[in-house]
Amino acid sequence: MAYYFLDSSALVKRYVSEIGTAWVRNLTDITSKNAIIINRITSIEVVAALARRAKSGSLSGSDASYAISRFKAELVTHFRVTDLTAILANRAINIAETRQLRGYDAVQLATALFIYDELVAVGVPTPHTYVLVSADAELNDAASLEGLIVDNPNNHP
Repeated sequence: MAYYFLDSSALVKRYVSEIGTAWVRNLTDITSKNAIIINRITSIEVVAALARRAKSGSLSGSDASYAISRFKAELVTHFRVTDLTAILANRAINIAETRQLRGYDAVQLATALFIYDELVAVGVPTPHTYVLVSADAELNDAASLEGLIVDNPNNHP
């Protein structure tokens, strides 16, 4: 089993056709047996991204509604959701300061590092079985500096 931590820039590709969509859909397909891990804030960001696309006209209202409904249903069946705890918030504060990331990106990286630490603690052979997936170059650079393996779905047209 492989473990993937996805931020919203990667996960939204499951619901909207763009560069990397086929790759993300394959990665997150329930039959792949991959563990897909997200932070609770990712659910907010994904819905916001889909709703904003409808508002801007780049996605029809009906397509956005369908994508949001599908995401909400899959949230409980497809993903392992990690909540934002005080420990994660404090780690994110430190990451925001040291890596100069935006707030939610710091939370994403703090969560990805926390999950990595948990996997190591239970003996999961990392790092090649644990990957942070994001289309955000700044987040990917910071994650690489922290020692995580990263993959950008935009590199998989």
